[in-house]
Amino acid sequence: MSTPTNQDLGRALCIITGASRGFGRTIAREMSRLVKPGSALVLTARSGDDLRAVQAELAESEAGRAGLLVECVVADLSQMEGLEKVVTASKDAFSEDIDHVILVNNAASLGDVSRYAKSFTDMAEVDSYLSLNVSSSLCLTANVLQAFPQRPGLRRTVINITSLCALQAFPSWVLYCTGKAAREMMFNVLVKEEPDLRVLSYSPGPLDTAMQVTARSKTADPNLRKSFTDMHAQGTLLTCEVSCAKLMKLLLEDTYASGAHIDVFDL
Repeated sequence: MSTPTNQDLGRALCIITGASRGFGRTIAREMSRLVKPGSALVLTARSGDDLRAVQAELAESEAGRAGLLVECVVADLSQMEGLEKVVTASKDAFSEDIDHVILVNNAASLGDVSRYAKSFTDMAEVDSYLSLNVSSSLCLTANVLQAFPQRPGLRRTVINITSLCALQAFPSWVLYCTGKAAREMMFNVLVKEEPDLRVLSYSPGPLDTAMQVTARSKTADPNLRKSFTDMHAQGTLLTCEVSCAKLMKLLLEDTYASGAHIDVFDL
């Protein structure tokens, strides 16, 4: 990749879902280093203890000492009440000096990968999964765009943390693949409707996280489970830091086609 044309992300309001651990936590850490003084981070997740640990870490960082505002919102994004809490906190954190609103749709769950598609007969179970992984992403994005409408001098960027599963079918991963594919199409529609908006679907690759532990221990399909086990054994899983660095470089360069699906291995 070429040298980024921008040295920072501006005086930004960064809203990051699933920010308490794994890739979301790393995004929060890296974005805090790339925003100008006067910026704000709104971090949301369901785990209050983990969120507060991130907040404390950032408070002790160079950005924190320089006055970075970090707000934590403990919320279940599958519930409207949770979405409203995030939007309210974002409005409160916003100031007229902010010139860039960044929403990172990172929160996601793997779903039950121990079963095949034909076992999902309970509509309530499927609806619950889609509520957290698809509906909440659309509704949060819509609320943020309404809260911070287009105006001169304000950039708006929406990032969808996606996966190869948005493009390829993985046996016994019907919920995850369906959710990722739906989210990607949702953001592609947004690109058509909001030409001023910068939209990126970033696939961070196979990360060494708790989700990967579940993948290699619970996946019903034996071939898929073996592939994850082999990646772990051979040390080929990516660290969150390595993948996130490539995402940050993409955002600084800001040359991607809006709506593009970019995989970490494309960079």
